Amino acid sequence: MELPLLLAEKTLKPKEKTELLAQLLIQKQLRADDLLVFASTAKDAIKATCIEALEKATQKDPTILSETGFRWIMEALKASAPRIKWESARVIGNTAHYFPSLTEAAIPNLLDNSEHIGTVVRWSAAYALGVIVQLPTARKEELKAVLESILHREEKESIKKIYRSALKKAGI
Repeated sequence: MELPLLLAEKTLKPKEKTELLAQLLIQKQLRADDLLVFASTAKDAIKATCIEALEKATQKDPTILSETGFRWIMEALKASAPRIKWESARVIGNTAHYFPSLTEAAIPNLLDNSEHIGTVVRWSAAYALGVIVQLPTARKEELKAVLESILHREEKESIKKIYRSALKKAGI
């Protein structure tokens, strides 16, 4: 089934569409790059569904995302729609260990999202930043200090827990 038809299908619930797309990605019947090309011209709700499917698929197989796809996802962190922001951050968290040299470019947008009014956006940014701080990167120590600062200003305990765990694993 073609993506526009699948995503316009009225008999499928949104979560069913997400699960179907994720399965197609995992089974290599759909390439992540093709999904993102489609998503790049879609409306925000459809774009978010595509990114959510990619997030679910990368939980099981992070290798399905290419470097091109990772760069696309990093740009999606700047979207105005909160759901696009949080799903993109989760994809980055799932795949950052495959692209450690690219993660530095994602950090400024993730830090911006760590201050977002939405709890889920902040939680997802914390997840991605927590993965990145554990990678052997040139600015790891600097990122540790920034995350400690965020930890002290964050109000939600669930988000603080993510930062604490990541910093502990990173050696603080």
